[in-house]
Amino acid sequence: MKIACVGGGPAGLYFAISMKLRDPAHQVDVFERNRADDTFGWGVVFSDQTVENLMANDPVSGATIRDEFTHWDDIDVHIHGECVRSTGHGFIGIGRKRLLRIMQDRARELGVGLHFEHEASADLAEWADYDLVIAADGANSRIRDAYAEHFDIDIQTRRNKYIWLGTHKTFDAFTFAFEQLEEGWVWAHAYRFDDNLSTFIVEMAPETWEKLGLDRQGPDEAIAWSERVFAKYLDGNRLMTNASHLRGSAAWLNFRRIITGRWSYDKLILLGDAAHTAHFSIGSGTKLAIEDAIKLAEVLSRPGLDRAAALAEYQAERSVEVLKLQNSARNSTEWFETLDRYLPFAPIQFAYSLLTRSQRVSHENLRLRDKGWLEGVERWFQSQAPGGRDRNAPPMFAPYQLREMTLENRIVVSPMAMYSAEDGTPGDFHLVHYGTRAQGGAGLVYTEMTCVSPEARITPGCPGMYAPDHAAAWRRIVDFVHRESQAKICLQLGHSGAKGSTKIGWEGMDEPLDTGNWPLIAASDVPWSAANQPPRPMTRTDMDQVRDQFVAATRMAIYAGFDMIELHAAHGYLLSSFITPMQNRRTDDYGGSLENRLRFPLEVFAAMREAWPADRPMSVRISATDWMGDQGVTPDEAVRIAEAFHAAGADLIDVSAGQTWADCTPVYGRMFQTPFADQIRNEARVSTMAVGNIFETDHVNSILAAGRADLVALGRPHMIDPMWTLRAAAQHEYRGAAVPPAYLNGMGQLARNMKRAAEQEAALRG
Repeated sequence: MKIACVGGGPAGLYFAISMKLRDPAHQVDVFERNRADDTFGWGVVFSDQTVENLMANDPVSGATIRDEFTHWDDIDVHIHGECVRSTGHGFIGIGRKRLLRIMQDRARELGVGLHFEHEASADLAEWADYDLVIAADGANSRIRDAYAEHFDIDIQTRRNKYIWLGTHKTFDAFTFAFEQLEEGWVWAHAYRFDDNLSTFIVEMAPETWEKLGLDRQGPDEAIAWSERVFAKYLDGNRLMTNASHLRGSAAWLNFRRIITGRWSYDKLILLGDAAHTAHFSIGSGTKLAIEDAIKLAEVLSRPGLDRAAALAEYQAERSVEVLKLQNSARNSTEWFETLDRYLPFAPIQFAYSLLTRSQRVSHENLRLRDKGWLEGVERWFQSQAPGGRDRNAPPMFAPYQLREMTLENRIVVSPMAMYSAEDGTPGDFHLVHYGTRAQGGAGLVYTEMTCVSPEARITPGCPGMYAPDHAAAWRRIVDFVHRESQAKICLQLGHSGAKGSTKIGWEGMDEPLDTGNWPLIAASDVPWSAANQPPRPMTRTDMDQVRDQFVAATRMAIYAGFDMIELHAAHGYLLSSFITPMQNRRTDDYGGSLENRLRFPLEVFAAMREAWPADRPMSVRISATDWMGDQGVTPDEAVRIAEAFHAAGADLIDVSAGQTWADCTPVYGRMFQTPFADQIRNEARVSTMAVGNIFETDHVNSILAAGRADLVALGRPHMIDPMWTLRAAAQHEYRGAAVPPAYLNGMGQLARNMKRAAEQEAALRG
């Protein structure tokens, strides 16, 4: 084949090398608009896996690159006058210019044609002599943009400003330096990549950038300003730019996140940054480009080539890896873009939050990297808990206090609909269900949504708290929990609204009953779906009645002995129907603005709070997003919702999301709702509980130690394993868990077996 690579960066060069290695008969030409030694970056960071890929693909250039890498293990985080250092991170760096020179030399050796200072045409007609044209010309690819309609391009410009500089100060650790100025916070990402050079990236919010007047200054002024601000880290060394072609404020950049839905058109194929980008804060752009190049060369070199199938495989396989890194990069980018949330943290927690920001590094991964440092984090976290105990224990086993209620640990059994009550009365099933999970070691057990009237039920199988028999049945369960465990128990109270009068979950989720339907009420006459009956818009009389029903249920909860109650104002149920504009179409004082939409839910909460004992806590479950963009509740609005309930006396915000609109488009994934709990906790400064696809102890400890939530609720894991918390205690060799005396022998055996398995795994790891 005759192949043209447009772009002489690592992507284009390494693809050319890879093709010639597979078949020297290929004619491969690389066209680069700049000179051979021009480059506008400084250092490149790789992982050990990337080095292995280089060695497997081309041992010659791989060995040269490997032997010239600079290695370092430490990360320094400078914040609030302290330096927090952790180790074991295993970075590998090389100068971008040196990397390009190695690749250029290897390409020439293999017979690749290198054409520098060549302005390549973006018109495919100009490449008629070539079988393939590889667009490896970076994020600003001219050839990709010329055929944009064929690539389904999604470009998102991120908000922060940054400038990419270099310095002769050689940092002995990957350094994050945060400095507070009168105009705002600025910070540097700095790392060494050879014996006398380091990358030095300065970043800040755009508001700070404007206040500093950097939007009106050129590169020289920007460099001089950066040297003054970060002088104590530079030890007299100067900062340098190798982007002298930039003028004025263009020296400062905004990162562009690029996604393309298709990676090929006609004989044009996208490679590296032309197809996708990942934010510099996770340092994976060159890694992705090189691994793209290897895969593309592989599929294009197969005997009996079916080019369409080969290119489909190239995109399918590589796009999975790209998606993983782009998700991590998004998390990392957003952490720096919302830095104000974390600045009040103690330095050690701030550093932990920074290290785990992308979710690629977890709690136990940090233990493998630097056991002593992580144990220091755990001791600090435990010391902040009630009683100030300084002990080695994972964060999940730290106590937590809400008013006068102290929880043994931070694990919560999430409210889960069981659909097993008879006429609203919980029975033996509920006694066993809640009792077993309380004995399983969780600090707090929630009931499922318990309804305040017969018409408030979601299904005929939902429990209630509107009759004396209900209160007595719940008291039996609460008494068992208190007698047989150290767990506390919370009653979640709610009203189904437009989502009521449906079949129990396993007979037809959200489907209306075949017979016996009851009338529905909601904020407006908006049905949950075309199959559900339209609700009647509530009148003021209806509001008074519903409010009083919640108060009556609250008083019954006192009789039943519950430690805590929660108001369910999420998931499209009655109170949620007021909050979300997707369901609330009212034109009176209860519709329109967020303040109006909150009016009735807050009225109900205030009445409950007044009836509930002052020494016992209350929580509110909210949907932090409708997953409908600006049409519905947004995460920023959720902060205001949380603030309003907190001001009314809520001690905890139970942060869920969605289920407010049948046609919503949620983005699922591991811990997918935790970012909302994080935002609410650290912007509204209220206690939050994280929920949603959290299923490992590693998830729990990472969320808590990073300050993303105060409690963590697990639903489905507790459905199948009531002893989830005791199993976690055995896994972590934690001996302070409250084990029912009758189960002590079983717990002892579990702990011994888990310890033995951990020792065997450690031995296998070497």
